[in-house]
Amino acid sequence: MQSEIVDTPAGDARITWHLPKKATASSKTAAGLVLAVSHGAGGGIEARDLQALAATLPALGVTVALVEQPWRVAGKKLAPAPKTLDTGWRALWPALARPGLPVVAGGRSAGARVACRTARELGAHAVLALSFPLHPPGRPEKSRAGELLAAGVPTLVVQGGNDPFGKPAEFPGDAFAGGGHELLEVPYADHSFAVPKRATLTQDEALTLLTDGVGKWIRSQSAR
Repeated sequence: MQSEIVDTPAGDARITWHLPKKATASSKTAAGLVLAVSHGAGGGIEARDLQALAATLPALGVTVALVEQPWRVAGKKLAPAPKTLDTGWRALWPALARPGLPVVAGGRSAGARVACRTARELGAHAVLALSFPLHPPGRPEKSRAGELLAAGVPTLVVQGGNDPFGKPAEFPGDAFAGGGHELLEVPYADHSFAVPKRATLTQDEALTLLTDGVGKWIRSQSAR
């Protein structure tokens, strides 16, 4: 694990690199990709889904870059406006692309929105959207589906079955049926992929479902 500070117009950001490990004989590698994922507006890279991906994907040959936006590095509690988040992400991109590998842009919640908004202009290979906030809780009429569908590259949405920001059934089925977008549901999970004790799967099983699904999708992206 290696960390570096990157200067951006929005302040110093930080990238924590989780470098590839030698794959086991029984696993298929997805070597040759960088997965860059950022956090949401209510937390940092300690989020359970980001940490699970960083712990598992390097064994598949994937370089995982956990990105902390400047507001988090500065110790602030509130995220800035979306425009400022996009500015920080754009300025980080040269560092993410420095290894010379295709970069899958990703993030959770607000970080997923940033990845979708900037993917086309930055030349992202694909987008991983974790807990995409399709709408504010209880406000389905305030849909952000257009933002998601405008990513312009293959996109995997990983959504908790009980996410108040948008349950899997609320996502636009016709667009996902077209092949550009895919949806992976984590049953019972909320916006942070936490599952209740009454669920028929454990917290560890929920995270394994997430990491296995993302790993399979990443392998398919490395083949194109």
